[in-house]
Amino acid sequence: MDHIDHVAIQVEDIDRAVKWYTDRFDCEVDYKDKTWAFIHFANVALALVKPDEHPAHVAVRTADAGPDAATHRDGTRSVYLTDSEGNRVELLERPPGSL
Repeated sequence: MDHIDHVAIQVEDIDRAVKWYTDRFDCEVDYKDKTWAFIHFANVALALVKPDEHPAHVAVRTADAGPDAATHRDGTRSVYLTDSEGNRVELLERPPGSL
């Protein structure tokens, strides 16, 4: 069975958004740079992304993201699809031992 890996929402200011979430919730920042941040909660992760860098989406972790998947700097592979209702869905393949 596949898992929801993370949900990505678009924010204008990464630092401000990280502060807002970490001030209000018991969560941990796994990664942050000027274009995105990755925050872990007990049951799912939240990606905070800049609108001009990444689309808002739901990422589904799968064993095989397919032949069209791009490899990212963190070793993950993914491809974006659009569901039947126009929502962006990222098929995400993580290397063994990663988050």
